[in-house]
Amino acid sequence: MKYRTSTTTIISTKWIPFVCLFCFALGILFSNLTWNPPESDGRPSLNVRRREQQVAVASTDCAKKAFQDQDVAKEVLKTRGAIHDGSVESDRTLDKTIGQLQMELAASRSGREMPGLESSAANASTNSRRPKVFVVIGINTAFSSRKRRDSVRDTWMPQGEKLIQLEREKGIIIRFMIGHSATSNSILDKAIDSEDAQHKDFLRLEHIEGYHELSAKTKIFFSTAVAKWDADFYVKVDDDVHVNLGICFCNLSILLFIIEF
Repeated sequence: MKYRTSTTTIISTKWIPFVCLFCFALGILFSNLTWNPPESDGRPSLNVRRREQQVAVASTDCAKKAFQDQDVAKEVLKTRGAIHDGSVESDRTLDKTIGQLQMELAASRSGREMPGLESSAANASTNSRRPKVFVVIGINTAFSSRKRRDSVRDTWMPQGEKLIQLEREKGIIIRFMIGHSATSNSILDKAIDSEDAQHKDFLRLEHIEGYHELSAKTKIFFSTAVAKWDADFYVKVDDDVHVNLGICFCNLSILLFIIEF
């Protein structure tokens, strides 16, 4: 009886040297790609130094950016702190400064109106149609400047009842001035209308908003403000400016002194 012996496929022995050489070459290639030997003087290779320099530069840039962010945050906190700390001092000196300015204005007007009483009477009848206020401050803004407006509201511009109280007691009118979009009843106009309904601090101008129309917008603001309020001063600022009202009125007092002389 004959028995069959199970046989398995085995690589021929003549291929073993070639397989070993292939594995050896593959190992050398992998080692060259993953390991850079040091140079003859013991320093790391050029590729390693380049990678280390890139990592160092990247880490330095990140550190600089972090420090810059911290500096910006500190400056913002200092500014807000100075504004809030100075608000009490400004409130104390605001009434005194406004009273002094009003007295100086009254004296100046009395001296100018003495020669022509008829013209002064005509001006008085014209001005009686407009509310008498002390100063009108128009803040130039745009449709895309919602964050700037919120920053102004959070710092130096009162909101709600405080804004009305500032107008009623001190005669200070503060409004964001903005025109309309080129398209009638657009989404931009609806957004401003909604924001105005919430804060009630906008002055809508008969003007089409545009970057190249800023000079015309400023002229329209002053003409609109003069037609709406009888103010002693009309001021225009931008929405990226944070105003210290006490210092602002001190500067107005100096300006009035210069005009008189």
